[in-house]
Amino acid sequence: MKRTCAMCPNELPLMARSHARTCSPRCRKALSRAAKNALPDELTTRDRWVRRAADKRPLTVAGMPASSTDPRTWSTYKDASASTAGVGLGFVLSDEDDIVCIDLDHCINTLTGRLAPWAAAILRDAGATYVEVSPSGDGLHIWGRADVRQGRRIRRPDGTAVEIYGTGRYIAMTGRRHGNAPSILADASALVDQLT
Repeated sequence: MKRTCAMCPNELPLMARSHARTCSPRCRKALSRAAKNALPDELTTRDRWVRRAADKRPLTVAGMPASSTDPRTWSTYKDASASTAGVGLGFVLSDEDDIVCIDLDHCINTLTGRLAPWAAAILRDAGATYVEVSPSGDGLHIWGRADVRQGRRIRRPDGTAVEIYGTGRYIAMTGRRHGNAPSILADASALVDQLT
């Protein structure tokens, strides 16, 4: 069975070790840099960052209450990541653009790391887009682009939920990329239509 480099479309050399993921030192360095900069540029270049409190409330970089609808309380990614307020970062969704987040609750078995079949199907349909593990460790945030003006919560028969947001909310960020998800935002319009 042929193995492919995790960074480029080249095949791994025949003599590559079993744990090797890249075809060359250059690709290994690029993969390492990409892992450190896991967040997509479409997110980090927007001044819509907040900190998050342990109880999930948004905070300014100074530790004061922030709002998902008041741009005066938002910050740059650089300033938010340098702040020590709260316990982590959050990104604010706004009607300024079409960035959306699809939140899959309780879809990862924390003992085995396996995805629930329903979540695996949604992830497959999302295509190549940025996906990260939620702060709880058992959910996923699928990021993309679509026209979502009003948030939706879809309750599944097994009690789990899928939430779709595009404006007026902030999403807690972890930077823990799921699997080999790329650092780009793909068109999620078809997936949003399918889910709603």
